[in-house]
Amino acid sequence: MNPYRRALEKARASASQLPEPGDTEREHSAILQTLIRQTIDEAGDRISFEHFMGLALHAPGLGYYSGHKIKFGEQGDFVTAPEISPLFGQCLANQCQQILAPLHGASLLEVGAGRGLLAGHILQTLQRQDALPTEYLILETSGDLRDLQQQHLQQQVPELYERIRWLDGLPEPGFRGIVMANELLDAMPVQRFQQTTDGLKQLGVQYRDGVFEYCPMDADQDLQQRIDPLSLPQGYTSEVNFQAEAWIGSIADVLQQGVMLLIDYGFPRHEFYHPQRQQGTLMCHYRHRAHDNPFTHIGLQDITAHVDFTAMAEAASKAGLDVLGYSNQAAFLIGNGLEQLLNASDPDDVKAHLAMTQQVKTLTMPSEMGELFKVIAFGKDMDMALQGFALQDQRGRL
Repeated sequence: MNPYRRALEKARASASQLPEPGDTEREHSAILQTLIRQTIDEAGDRISFEHFMGLALHAPGLGYYSGHKIKFGEQGDFVTAPEISPLFGQCLANQCQQILAPLHGASLLEVGAGRGLLAGHILQTLQRQDALPTEYLILETSGDLRDLQQQHLQQQVPELYERIRWLDGLPEPGFRGIVMANELLDAMPVQRFQQTTDGLKQLGVQYRDGVFEYCPMDADQDLQQRIDPLSLPQGYTSEVNFQAEAWIGSIADVLQQGVMLLIDYGFPRHEFYHPQRQQGTLMCHYRHRAHDNPFTHIGLQDITAHVDFTAMAEAASKAGLDVLGYSNQAAFLIGNGLEQLLNASDPDDVKAHLAMTQQVKTLTMPSEMGELFKVIAFGKDMDMALQGFALQDQRGRL
């Protein structure tokens, strides 16, 4: 058995305890799998894993994010910070208020807005602070998610709904304000690679004996230049997210003045490619179960990879942006008033106070979201020390 098939068998075993999809889900997945098989055939037997992941997540009407499947919350596959507590959005709004204050007439752009909860929490908080942006823009490529966002925000902030505008693509150059994305980079398609006896190989995907499986492909120059200096041992498998780096460059192209705030899970490069992380960071999520087999439940499960924040900082610097701060989520939220928000709750309302306390623990404890999730900020023409990094700024670790 070749090493790529052995890796698949191991991944398949890790996914063997997943809940079974229903008939409708199976039919949906079968249609997407047919599309991917046709794509592989047309490409001459194999495609890059990056291409496979892009189809699995974003194929029009069929991919995980472009289909009609419930993705967020208890009925979905995973829970994000805005789903856990409005405190997350309130703290982000406090950071936005500081950034927007000197930028008169500025806008706020959220890319990939989930169900719209974060947008609602931020708008409500900025309204109380009399610090609303001129516009709250949402760039959402999924029509299904856009519908959910519109329904939710019409109910949550009806008096502010006219201030919200949905975009099909990035705004024109000259944008002033804030560009924000929570758990966006981790879902961008990644290249997978492996160090082998024949040198560095990019991992591709082929269809054999009724299953999708990994196969070797030649590594291009960009991948070689990124990985060769790391001197990784034979068998080491991991990811590079060139699409996320390019996306940061595209934001820099349209940003005239302002700040980009990115929240996601990941590490600086020296931790991302740590010897103990020799199988990479790729993870799949289906009905709150995590596993590492991207070739099961295709189109029904999320596929993610952790973020190399060093690569993101390098991409930002190359595009002419300044790195304004880097910290874990716990320190960033505390720097933006999380403790004050908790202290302002009524301890006599025992049930509500205990619920809020538990939410704070989930957002900040190292064993929960507090350490794994990071916040990085890039800026253009912004001479400002962001309050979210006052407690901790780890730019020196990038």
